[in-house]
Amino acid sequence: MYRGVRCRERIALKPTATNLKRAEQHKAAVEHTIANGTFDYVVTFPGSPRAAKFAPEARRETVAGYLTKWLANKKQHVSSSTFDGYRKIIEQRLVPALGPTLLVDLKRKTVRDWLNTLEISNKTLSNIQSCLRSALNDAVDEEELIETNPMAGWTFSRKDQVKEDDVDPFTPEEQRAILAALDGQARNLVQFAFWTGMRTSEMVALDWGAIDWLKGEVYVSQAMTQAAAGEAEVTKTMSGKRRIKLLAPAMEALVAQKAHTFLAGNEVFQNPRTLLRWTGDQPIRKTMWAHAVKKAGVRYRRPYQTRHTYASMTLSAGEHPMWVAQQMGHSDWTSIARVYGRWMPSADEAAGSKAAKLWSVNEQHADTRKVIES
Repeated sequence: MYRGVRCRERIALKPTATNLKRAEQHKAAVEHTIANGTFDYVVTFPGSPRAAKFAPEARRETVAGYLTKWLANKKQHVSSSTFDGYRKIIEQRLVPALGPTLLVDLKRKTVRDWLNTLEISNKTLSNIQSCLRSALNDAVDEEELIETNPMAGWTFSRKDQVKEDDVDPFTPEEQRAILAALDGQARNLVQFAFWTGMRTSEMVALDWGAIDWLKGEVYVSQAMTQAAAGEAEVTKTMSGKRRIKLLAPAMEALVAQKAHTFLAGNEVFQNPRTLLRWTGDQPIRKTMWAHAVKKAGVRYRRPYQTRHTYASMTLSAGEHPMWVAQQMGHSDWTSIARVYGRWMPSADEAAGSKAAKLWSVNEQHADTRKVIES
């Protein structure tokens, strides 16, 4: 008897005396686990038609059901932009593809086979897996719905793929053409972007109080995305919170911008059409950037390329990669070397000569001392 129901299950053994004894022992073991509350019908009789009826709630939980609840719980613990990213991945990717699968039946191979059918960039693949991996980690550690995370320690990617945000900086000629196609606040914003490497979301959230005129620095501590609905949020990482040295062209753009918004003492940059703070990167792209690039006769690239332009310019000029990494909000300079390596100057012909000269001189002094001592 289990949960008030008499259950009969067949065992695929011949009814010999030995096997009957074995079946009796098996029945006693089942009754014992029922008595102490550890009986799992699915595990004990996996092929039984009754298994689904008596399956624990966790075993009946689908991927769609769990992810929906997980997402709702995450809303109060992550930023609006992060939540919106999770929501899009879950609603548009994970649920349509994996939703009907029981959570306990989700296997790495299932995920891999599905990801392999998607014609998307490695960056998008990584975002999808990051979201799913995080959700499944909680299913293991917090909810205890599954024993192991099939995504743990594994990442799917394609080797021969061009990333959707490949570095494609603007040349000096293109920069001048774009700036010439703009005026007023729009020009100031774009010039500031070219010469600080700040993300669009960081410039949108920038207030005048973050400008240190004496030190010639801007303090970056918050960002604002479309998903944040007009509310500034702290930067995602500690490295994102940083001080940026204002190079001359960036300072020039700020000084010009003072005539528009400085007296109000709030946001630095405004939408010239509304005279209100920009609400995110999308309005900038649609109402200002796309028109300016077209008018300038420049091949279109998204505004984020202004950040890549800043990195390529500073590195080409010989600035130290670690300094560039700090300016851009990277936690270390290895990513700078990996992404922007082709803009870093190669060693000149005299490289290494200082070390050779220093140590060869020391070596000669050592030999001289040996002769004197002898």
